[in-house]
Amino acid sequence: MKFQRSQELYEEALKLMPGGVSSPVRAFKPHPIYIEKAKGSKIYDVDGNEYIDYCLAFGPLILGHAPEIVRNAIIEQLENGWLYGTPIEMEVRYAKLIKKLFPSIEMLRFVNTGSEATMSALRVARGFTGRDKIIKVEGSFHGAHDAVLVKAGSGATTHGIPNSAGVPRDFVKNTLQVPFNDIETLNDLIEKNREEVAAMILEPVIGNTGLILPEKDYLKEVRKVTAENDVLLIFDEVITGFRVSLGGAQEYYNVKPDLTTLGKIAGGGLPIGLFGGRKEIMERVAPSGDVYQAGTFSGNPLSLTAGYVTVDFLAKKGLKDLNAKCEEIAKALVDIFGEERVSWIVSMFCIFFGEKPKNYLDALKLDKNAYLRFFWRVLERGIYLPPSQYETCFLSLAHSKEDVEKTIEVFKDVGKDSSWK
Repeated sequence: MKFQRSQELYEEALKLMPGGVSSPVRAFKPHPIYIEKAKGSKIYDVDGNEYIDYCLAFGPLILGHAPEIVRNAIIEQLENGWLYGTPIEMEVRYAKLIKKLFPSIEMLRFVNTGSEATMSALRVARGFTGRDKIIKVEGSFHGAHDAVLVKAGSGATTHGIPNSAGVPRDFVKNTLQVPFNDIETLNDLIEKNREEVAAMILEPVIGNTGLILPEKDYLKEVRKVTAENDVLLIFDEVITGFRVSLGGAQEYYNVKPDLTTLGKIAGGGLPIGLFGGRKEIMERVAPSGDVYQAGTFSGNPLSLTAGYVTVDFLAKKGLKDLNAKCEEIAKALVDIFGEERVSWIVSMFCIFFGEKPKNYLDALKLDKNAYLRFFWRVLERGIYLPPSQYETCFLSLAHSKEDVEKTIEVFKDVGKDSSWK
């Protein structure tokens, strides 16, 4: 493959934008790939190369790129305008659908991004409880707002900046941390900070430090200890919502949080976020309560339309096909790399260059340079993976049997070749 135009664009971009990109994880050495168009399971770069896409914009595109059902709905809405600054009927329709799929969400608020959703959920948790401290899991990524940029996942791990410059100490002094899959440390931390902790926020399945699954009964134990100590439990399901199951990881693992944040798939490929939960908590949000939250583009017609059509389609179609395709790829990867280096669940999978991690500290031991070499080898064979060891691969309903077969063939061929390792 030739990448001349991508190289040229990156050289220009470096003069115009920090790191040449609009989000850190998109930057990788020696240069990122510039995409020109996409359809179904494929993306096409500015040099004319075609790839089977397993990044899928880092998760939102569960129906694949530019599905006709979503495209047509967006076009229809465009004919009627794309921003009103008023309530619209689709807000009510979509809220009802989400509430049906997520019984823990009795009321909700639409926002614009996953970051905005987690920031708002933490604010309402503090307002409801009257407490200041929060607990987050090391390596969980809850967006790029100040209170959670401590040992964060995603680009913060990839680029070696787990604590961002520019965040005052006072902004994170109330952010406590625990390792994932460690209930004993959580118990001790809550015991030492009794009456001060408003909420615990976590990704029930960590997707931003590689794909790290909860150990048996861990989430149920987290629910038990938080409930016993009047600490609100917030599930950040921006990645897992509608993907691990239609009702998210909370349905998959049968654990009911107090608050939930959603995003990515919820927007059908357009920007969206939402947070919701118990009615008595959500009624504290303005204008009905004293916790302020607002946004000009919140609940905009295009994002709601694309999201509703996507989730409604999933609710009718189900996730069985996705699970079968991912299982086929995951089993092939286990044969190639060994079970200790592969993680997967429903339509998410991850190849680890090192031992499969149980938490953030384990993940830091992974060989991210070996992953990048592997990334380039499969990229040159037409397979596009997320460009970081600390991200997760995704499948869509658009991935065909032929896509899966070709992907497995490439993984086998590259896995046999030791020259890149």
